[in-house]
Amino acid sequence: MATATARIPVLVTEAEKAQIVKKARAAGVSTGEYMRRAAKSFYPSESDEALEAMIEQMLKATERADQAIEETLDFVAASNQRIAEMESGKGSS
Repeated sequence: MATATARIPVLVTEAEKAQIVKKARAAGVSTGEYMRRAAKSFYPSESDEALEAMIEQMLKATERADQAIEETLDFVAASNQRIAEMESGKGSS
């Protein structure tokens, strides 16, 4: 096995750290070895992949909705301007 030399900093809460350390001790391995084994054994489920795809679609739809809202607000502002001009007599010929 190759010597581990690269670091991956992982921020966890104190409670999470305590739980990880406890599980590593129970498994009889170092915390680092426990984390390596856990990372190697993790595979996202199909539902996780489906959820990620849904999130991506939601983000795209949100962007389109934001753009549509901005366009609508611009249209309303221009319409309000025309109405104000008509009401003030500027728009009449």
